[in-house]
Amino acid sequence: MSKDNESLHYMDEEAKRKKRMKWTIGIIAFVIFQVVQALFFVLVIMKFKSPKFRVGEFDVQTLNVGTQASPSFDMTFVAPIRVKNTNWGPFKYDASTVDFTYGGVQVGQAVIPKSKANFKSTKKIDVNVALSSANLSTTSNLGSDLSSGIITLNSQGALKGKVTIMFMFKKTKTSQMNCTMAIVTATKAVQSLSCE
Repeated sequence: MSKDNESLHYMDEEAKRKKRMKWTIGIIAFVIFQVVQALFFVLVIMKFKSPKFRVGEFDVQTLNVGTQASPSFDMTFVAPIRVKNTNWGPFKYDASTVDFTYGGVQVGQAVIPKSKANFKSTKKIDVNVALSSANLSTTSNLGSDLSSGIITLNSQGALKGKVTIMFMFKKTKTSQMNCTMAIVTATKAVQSLSCE
């Protein structure tokens, strides 16, 4: 009889031990899940990134060029400005400008109105641009570029704003644009466009 009691007591202790083990494993699994969830939230959701600020491919509407002896150009086009926001919250930015330069000298400017790029989306802004070589010095390389048939332009700008995540976490971010474009004077086509 005492052996039976002993056996029952042992089985009862074993059942209690297994139950405690299940609870311990459950609690550990829950804690690990919470830690992983918190890490994901902090590293992915709460990570603030600077949105990408670029000028996209465009068609030149008008292009008038001078000669190698009397170099000049006048150009118009609609610049497709893109603000790509990869954050988990909207990016509200202030009004800004994009400067178009030739050989480091400004030849035109585009105005970017104040707006916002929604989370995980790309804001598209089309702006009219008129460029003129009137400000260039006579020592510029425009004459030789016109004889080669390619005008190389740069576009630079900065877009400053705030990214808001979960309606309360805000961080100021600045997006920089630095693009180089080569335009073929004979066909008015954009031969290449690259942005850093």
